[in-house]
Amino acid sequence: MKEFFDRTEILNVLHGFNPWWSGRPYDVPDFRRLAFETCCSYLEDSSLRRAILLSGPRRVGKTTILTQIASNLISKKNDPKSIFYISLDHPLIKLLNLRQILDIYHEAVHPLGQGSFLLFDEIQYSKEWETEIKLLVDHQPNYRILATGSASVVHKEKLAESGVGRWITVPIPTLSFFEFVHIRGERLPEIPANLRLSDLFNKQKGELAEIATRLRELMPAFQQYLLVGGFPETATQKNISLCQRLLREDVVERVLKRDMTALFGVRNVNDLEKLFIYLCLHSGGIVAHKTCADALETSAATVANHLALLEQANLVYRLPPAEVGGKRVLKARNKYYLVDAALRNAVLLRGEEILTNAEEMGTIVETTVLRHLYAYYYRDTPEIVYWRDPATQKEVDVIVRSPKYILPFEIKYQENPNLRETSGLATYCRLEKVEQAYWVTRQDKNFGLTEFEGLETKFLKVPAHILCYLLGQSERLLWT
Repeated sequence: MKEFFDRTEILNVLHGFNPWWSGRPYDVPDFRRLAFETCCSYLEDSSLRRAILLSGPRRVGKTTILTQIASNLISKKNDPKSIFYISLDHPLIKLLNLRQILDIYHEAVHPLGQGSFLLFDEIQYSKEWETEIKLLVDHQPNYRILATGSASVVHKEKLAESGVGRWITVPIPTLSFFEFVHIRGERLPEIPANLRLSDLFNKQKGELAEIATRLRELMPAFQQYLLVGGFPETATQKNISLCQRLLREDVVERVLKRDMTALFGVRNVNDLEKLFIYLCLHSGGIVAHKTCADALETSAATVANHLALLEQANLVYRLPPAEVGGKRVLKARNKYYLVDAALRNAVLLRGEEILTNAEEMGTIVETTVLRHLYAYYYRDTPEIVYWRDPATQKEVDVIVRSPKYILPFEIKYQENPNLRETSGLATYCRLEKVEQAYWVTRQDKNFGLTEFEGLETKFLKVPAHILCYLLGQSERLLWT
């Protein structure tokens, strides 16, 4: 390595990433993602002998959280030189492994053994990082380690092999609607801070009407959220074309054309890009590998492999079909959704005109609801599936299942959706003896509880903006 650079060059980079070592001023945003408090509590718990991995898509605020944590640690009188932040996708830093970087840090900045907070950004770009972190956790008790990764731990199989019992993963999805409202400085509705979505089943009609009135003023913000999505950088932008360009260039292009090649060794990026556009056009639809392969003029094996990579890279969600009544699904026909509807809007150049297109809005809201369900129920590690009866084609859009509960959600973002006892939602609830189910609508005039004779299920008709806001608010309660 000496032929390429000397230690002074590396030290200059390290000092550039850590201005607090020299007492130089640095700014951090006031707005904090939900994951901030969680990471802080794990990082400061000295009895926890694990590294923390903050995992999520590009541009959702992972780097910002690391700098906010550095600022927070300094405010608590920790030695600034004991706080070491490094972005591992820096061109010069990529030439070294973690051990070489830490050797330079300890020799020139902060002695080994005195305790250090290590904040590793984009950990997947470091050579043999899984093994290196394992060794640090096992043999360096004075280290507290927090790492970020844009791909979902990049290779879960590798992590499982090398890091059992040594990692805690904290997910960081795109902004929830609750966070979106806060980051934009919108006027907040006057509702109880501890109100959860499930509490609505116990509310009287008048109470639900009052909640609807207080949350009605968020409707314009919700429409904006559906257009520009949950990326902090674009959330406060008013220019939708600019937002979409940033998402195309910084999220989609960078992941497809750089990360996939560097991290997964993808050779035919064109096939991958065509598949991603296909998913944008068919978001929320069933993807049959052979049909998709024929449309894209590639092989079914390539489609299957690329779908798995897009899922690992936090670009899509996969929903398998549900088993009902113990009957196995003979042929798994998975549905795929983009992790944020704004990515689809950006790639397909969809602007404000989609707000009046019922079919487009149905897809976008379904995607948005799914994002909130994944984030809120994450800690229960549930199955998230869909159901379709092959005989009648009746279906339920999303079902969240764990040993403790079954929660079906049907999204009908229409003017006057009609919930009938012969609908797919009611049929599924009858088969599975479900206690509570959600019928997600557009207008708050539909807000309320519905029951059918001979069926024990309580159905909550709830507008999408209320469901998303309350799930985001409740998510904060879970993590704190």
